[in-house]
Amino acid sequence: MIELKNKRVLVVGLGKSGLAAARFLKERGARVTVSDARPATLIAELSDLLDQGFMVEAGSHGLLTFRRQDLIVVSPGVPMSTPVLTQVRAMGAHIIGELELGVEFLQGEVIGITGSNGKTTTTTLLGEILKAAGRPTLVGGNIGLPVTAMVAESVELSRRGGEADPPPDHPSEPRTLAGDPGAAKDDNSKVWSVIEVSSFQLETVETFKPRIAVVLNITPDHLDRHGDFATYAGAKGRITEFQTAEDFLVLNGEDKETQMVAAKTKAQIYWFSGRRPIKQGTFVHGESIMFIPREGAKAEPVMPVAEIPLAGAHNVENVLAAVCVARLAGVESETIRGAVRAFTAVEHRLEFVREVAGVRYYNDSKATNVDATMKAIEAFAGGIHLILGGKDKDSDYRVLAPLLRERVKTVITIGSAAEKIERQLDGVVKIESAETLDRAVAFAQETAVAGDTVLLAPACSSFDQFENYEQRGRVFKELVTALP
Repeated sequence: MIELKNKRVLVVGLGKSGLAAARFLKERGARVTVSDARPATLIAELSDLLDQGFMVEAGSHGLLTFRRQDLIVVSPGVPMSTPVLTQVRAMGAHIIGELELGVEFLQGEVIGITGSNGKTTTTTLLGEILKAAGRPTLVGGNIGLPVTAMVAESVELSRRGGEADPPPDHPSEPRTLAGDPGAAKDDNSKVWSVIEVSSFQLETVETFKPRIAVVLNITPDHLDRHGDFATYAGAKGRITEFQTAEDFLVLNGEDKETQMVAAKTKAQIYWFSGRRPIKQGTFVHGESIMFIPREGAKAEPVMPVAEIPLAGAHNVENVLAAVCVARLAGVESETIRGAVRAFTAVEHRLEFVREVAGVRYYNDSKATNVDATMKAIEAFAGGIHLILGGKDKDSDYRVLAPLLRERVKTVITIGSAAEKIERQLDGVVKIESAETLDRAVAFAQETAVAGDTVLLAPACSSFDQFENYEQRGRVFKELVTALP
């Protein structure tokens, strides 16, 4: 475990993860400095940090500040290619991310979930399944609580012997898969931390070793930061880099890039597929989700596909992945079925907002890359008025063309990527330039007729006009709610 007492530690970036890391370090006796390239006037927490005894550097990153540290902790939003980080790394500086810092202190078992799309839905759903089974469960990472902010509760739950609220209408002792090859032996006292993990977080791991790792899919995303697809895919694959033969890796059997991850792991591999039977893992057979605990074993029915309350084939894959992990953790099929049936869409993920004059409005602000937008479009038969745009991530929007021709009536563009989108999709479908989200919603209301769908699935990040995708989604919902 990292020794932090009296160590000089620099935290770079004062977003949610950076602030959590700084406080975590100070609680453990480190001498903490924080550095953020934003001007001091834009750092809302500045006065609180100074009052709490932190050394603060704002407006720029000073090389001397970085060189004086025993450890540097980088927030996910700060690229490792930042010049000062490149310089001090060449000088031998020890640089890790907030994930790497926090996960070493978590108690119990860790489940790490990554992928270009579906991470949040799968992570949240799995957390609900484990809670329904009576497991002491924490959910966080790239969503909700940063990992360093999860540590205190994991320690407290472990100290109390994993005491958790009893699950409603379920047995208090879920049957485990003990004795099956590839089964994670468990009891109700063990704490489970379900962590959504991004490619940014995986860039800086040194020892991160989840008991169960999941790679949902790997499609082009964040190329503006990673430089090329191979580097991005390589970062995703690092989730299994330090796993051993005692650990488990759950992969998408229909995704070529995740299949390549299988060749690099030492972990026991389980698959999920919505298209065909597999030898070990979860798949759809007829109208049911099935689980095979080990190669050669009999397939066990878990639940009907029709009971999944989420729209879209991609959400069937998300459920398959969550079911596979839950069975590996020893949760009974009936408990899984009940938790899935009770699950509602995560905010900003194909979230139904409202029906106005027969037109249904959906918020998929989390669709921040082209592949996520394709999956959102595929969830509807047609009649779509699609709001696209935001901050471009070096994406190729031309791949949307076949789906747009088939299902979309109008593309409404917003944000700084609008000109590129309009240029690449010229002649494919009717395009309206709205510039801002409020104008886009107003135009959609004027254009759509009963039976149509207005879909916010931007295929871009939000940072040109909004703080994050959550704010963009909330603004969309407010605009739709205000429609007469």
